[in-house]
Amino acid sequence: MSIPPGTRITKAADAAQENYLQDKLALSGMHCAACIQLIEFRVRQIPGILTFVINPATHRADVQWDAAQTGLSQIIQAIVQLGYGALPANQSPDEVERQQNKLAIWRIFVAGFAMMQVMMYAFPAYLVPVPTADGDLTPDLDKLLKLASMVLAIPVVGFSALPFFQSAWRDIKNRHIGMDVPVSLGILLTFFASVWATYTGGAVYFDSAIMFVFLLLGARWIEQKVQKRTGAALKILTRLQPLIAQVLPDFPRQRQVQEKDAAQLMEGEIVLVVPGAQIPADGIVVEGCSECDESLMTGESQAIPKAVGDTVIAGAVNMSGSLVVRATQVGQQTRLASLIGMMERAAAEKPAIVLLADRHASRFLLIIMLIAIVAGMAWASIDPSRALWIAISVIVVTCPCALSLATPGVMAAAIGLMAQHGLLVKSGKAIQGMAQATHFVFDKTGTLTAGRMQVAACRDLTSSVLARQLGFRLASESAHPVSKAIANYLSGWQGQGADLKLQNVREVAGAGIEAELDGVIFRLGQPVYATQALPLPFILPVELIGKSVTVLADRDQVHLIFLLDDVMRDDAPQLVQSLQKNGKQVMLLSGDAEEAVQKLAASCGIADARARMSPLDKHNVVKSLQAKGARVVMVGDGMNDGPVLSIADVSIAMGQGAAISQTRSDLLLMSNRLSDLMFGLGVAEKAFRLIRENLMWAIVYNLIAIPAAVAGWLEPWHAALGMSLSSLLVVLNALRLYLLPRPAFPLTVE
Repeated sequence: MSIPPGTRITKAADAAQENYLQDKLALSGMHCAACIQLIEFRVRQIPGILTFVINPATHRADVQWDAAQTGLSQIIQAIVQLGYGALPANQSPDEVERQQNKLAIWRIFVAGFAMMQVMMYAFPAYLVPVPTADGDLTPDLDKLLKLASMVLAIPVVGFSALPFFQSAWRDIKNRHIGMDVPVSLGILLTFFASVWATYTGGAVYFDSAIMFVFLLLGARWIEQKVQKRTGAALKILTRLQPLIAQVLPDFPRQRQVQEKDAAQLMEGEIVLVVPGAQIPADGIVVEGCSECDESLMTGESQAIPKAVGDTVIAGAVNMSGSLVVRATQVGQQTRLASLIGMMERAAAEKPAIVLLADRHASRFLLIIMLIAIVAGMAWASIDPSRALWIAISVIVVTCPCALSLATPGVMAAAIGLMAQHGLLVKSGKAIQGMAQATHFVFDKTGTLTAGRMQVAACRDLTSSVLARQLGFRLASESAHPVSKAIANYLSGWQGQGADLKLQNVREVAGAGIEAELDGVIFRLGQPVYATQALPLPFILPVELIGKSVTVLADRDQVHLIFLLDDVMRDDAPQLVQSLQKNGKQVMLLSGDAEEAVQKLAASCGIADARARMSPLDKHNVVKSLQAKGARVVMVGDGMNDGPVLSIADVSIAMGQGAAISQTRSDLLLMSNRLSDLMFGLGVAEKAFRLIRENLMWAIVYNLIAIPAAVAGWLEPWHAALGMSLSSLLVVLNALRLYLLPRPAFPLTVE
């Protein structure tokens, strides 16, 4: 999904409310972490650049700039001058990618064909290392084979290896050492040293140079395919982005349809959504009834009925009847766009243990160059004939790109897999945080319970029609599950209370909601909160003590008492048991009544369950756990979970929860299935394990390979093979994520 060029955004912190621009760029030509570092460093130096972040998995960049100081063309030009490709993301680079892929295959073919021929020419020299005048391999025949090998090596060096030289020259011009600098040095030194030996005598290594080019080209081609495989899952929501909207400009007088770019829709416009079409914006149904498939957004496998007054989300597919929808959120304000944006940002983030490796990638390359020079000088005094080849082997065998190459692939695969199962990652730190978590803290209502609260009974103490009307209006002002249940129960009084003019409506987290009517303050919420203005303390009836009760009261009396009940989610006990088997500590912190909390805790097997917890109480409990060294994952929904979600090491909000809990969370459980949360934990743990394995392998490989090359135990072709296989191994390792067993109801992606 791309932001349309020239999309204007407002920087809220700017008192002058200056307008800035933002866009997404599709980049090409990047091969390693050093490439990303170079581009980001150069672009951020351009005056007026506010943010510039590259997603290594998708090769896309988010850029935000001040239009008064620079423009998109200058940004793209700066990237092109570095030797990379850049296009606005909405200008599909598919044709360019196809041409580049075709050229890459030709380069591999030329190198592979030459490698097979040169190996045949080199084989006799390996059998008879010292040609003799009367032997099977005479000096003349030996020179002829060397000349033939040199002729075959020329197109490999001049054509197949050209991308390495171009990248190395670009890095040198920008005073930056990337992975292709030592690669190019290794190829050129091997080739020209072999040319010299062809005419002056001595061993040649045309076969090693060609094999190195072939293996590296093949490894990079496979790496690109693997990255596309892992990135495909990350793009699961991107392909939902609607392109065309059918606008009804004169609805309801006329039904003449005008096609319009969905990105250009305006808030309040009326659109027609025919069966089989995507809904172009978040909105409200004003006419028609149908069913919508929202599975890729919410994880709900069943089509959801839609009628007049129901909300619809951009990207959902209309399954049956036509719908007329009034757009309420358009463009980048839609729920779909915000979710895509947060996933792309999360994929660009890296766990803390990886940042150190990336930060020192260029320094590592510089150290390797120095080691190669020192090794060559040392061997020049020991065995001058081997000095150059050993220096080349040191340069070729190192693999700094393995330190960070596979991390984007693992992150993209993990985030994509979670998205397929309705768990959307907003922050990259959540992967490492979940993997290292020691405590899982749950809210009750809407989290371990279905959140579909129902009013089991209502006591009307004043028989006031106004009280029921006011109760409906107050409950309708809140997104909390309890308020929704009361609003649904009192929905019959909806029309009669429409003319009530409420003032100073205010919701208090974890307590309730209040409003002023004709100078009198009415409160709907927990008994203590709602009745605190009464002249005498309010005493609940004995049979309601310890249960979930909500009260409507003013400063004089209590009008309504609601007894509410909730249903435990079917998969809640299984989730708790699975977490406990994995060694996690599980806690339940709820603002609900003691009896309801303990009943749910007993059903789920939670030993530490605490009731009547205010938002501050929850905040303090989590703070206390963290002070003791615990890594806390907080799962909640509702407004009262906002403060504790903001301080947890990893915060997870339910998809149907209040907006404030979602904005303060690192992950969104859009499917509302707790089994998907357990799957997400498995993905996070394995992803973090794979990242650590990749880093460990890269470190161990270099610790073994570099001393071996310095000691002269490796020929250049050994080094070429080791370097290529090392890079390829860590990339292929990311695919092991797909071997995880899936939950019972995975979200299918074609």
